[in-house]
Amino acid sequence: MPGKGTAVENGEQLKAAVAVLVSDLGLDAKTEVRVGRRIWGAVRRIDVVATHPVTRVRLGIECKYQGGSGTAEEKIPAIVQDIDAWPIRGIVVIAGSGFSANMRGYLVSTGKAVDLPDLEDWLKLYFGL
Repeated sequence: MPGKGTAVENGEQLKAAVAVLVSDLGLDAKTEVRVGRRIWGAVRRIDVVATHPVTRVRLGIECKYQGGSGTAEEKIPAIVQDIDAWPIRGIVVIAGSGFSANMRGYLVSTGKAVDLPDLEDWLKLYFGL
């Protein structure tokens, strides 16, 4: 099944895997969708936007991969807040062994994050598939 055990090794592969999963579920997938600017002026982009072809319900998906210790984990809380500025609902999909158990727990508790292996089921529930 798409999304189940999908091995990714970096952020670009994660974004591509998410876009394929979205398409395989019969949803429209667009990548790098521009959605205004951040407070310091940088262009804000959503990694993947999933759209139901009939209802036109949309979901923005931010993809974050961390294979080892690093700064991606530290940026996630700000990303969760950034999603609130989007004109559509959004989530963060995380992958990689570099996220600590505490950060994974925090992210899942926000209701705005999901691990890649759980994404297919999450999308099916969200879009009513």
